[in-house]
Amino acid sequence: MAKGSSNSKEIVKKGKRYFFTSESVTEGHPDKMADQISDAVLDAIFAKDKMARVACETALTTGVCLVMGEITHKSDIVIDYPKIVRDTVRGIGYTSPDFGFDANSCAVLTSIDKQSVDIAMGVDKAIEIRKKLKASEDEKVGAGDQGMMFGFACNETEELMPMPIMFAHQLCHKLAQLRKNKKLPYLRPDGKSQVTIEYEGHVPVRVDTVVISTQHAPEISLKTIEEDLIEQIVRKVIPAHMLDKKTKFYINPTGRFVIGGPHGDSGL
Repeated sequence: MAKGSSNSKEIVKKGKRYFFTSESVTEGHPDKMADQISDAVLDAIFAKDKMARVACETALTTGVCLVMGEITHKSDIVIDYPKIVRDTVRGIGYTSPDFGFDANSCAVLTSIDKQSVDIAMGVDKAIEIRKKLKASEDEKVGAGDQGMMFGFACNETEELMPMPIMFAHQLCHKLAQLRKNKKLPYLRPDGKSQVTIEYEGHVPVRVDTVVISTQHAPEISLKTIEEDLIEQIVRKVIPAHMLDKKTKFYINPTGRFVIGGPHGDSGL
């Protein structure tokens, strides 16, 4: 829910008006699938070796999953990459050739090398150690040249996230929920959402546009999809006071979304 005070209301009256759009994707989106597979590989390795070095990437296309990267772990552990891939894909919901990708029959390829010795030099020992400089315990820990990026918190939602991305995430979550509990049995795993919020004085005042694209069974009509998604997803997620007569809804705007997942679009 949007939050505000008398101060913020005053800003609304005087502030500049603008629009901001954020996008989210469902767990069956090819890029999101690739992320989940790479995450699952990392989790499986760290469960057996907390000091492992894992730089894992996943690529997906029609019927094929390629897991690649530079990974160094203890020599006595075994990682079953095909099982990790199939279990992850199965959990997402790609369990039939009819969906364009099948956990049971997809090809799983791996191309895994050890971490480069040049990179390992910096990770094994911090530059302070290698140069024999005075260092605290934290500074003695080696690191590569990658960092953790961060965003910001705000009071637009209870989750302290900006409203456009929060609504977009929630729409995708609801989409997956109604697919998995079979309340909308024609839904399939791939999908995405976009939400455009109108701001005034940096305060969200209304939802201008909602876009939802979802993969679906071929026999279902666009009219049914539009009605179901607006009533059972959009109006359940977005508070009524943020919607008005000018709010635009675009549900599967291309008109058809049967071919989806890695069969419709490669993922990385």
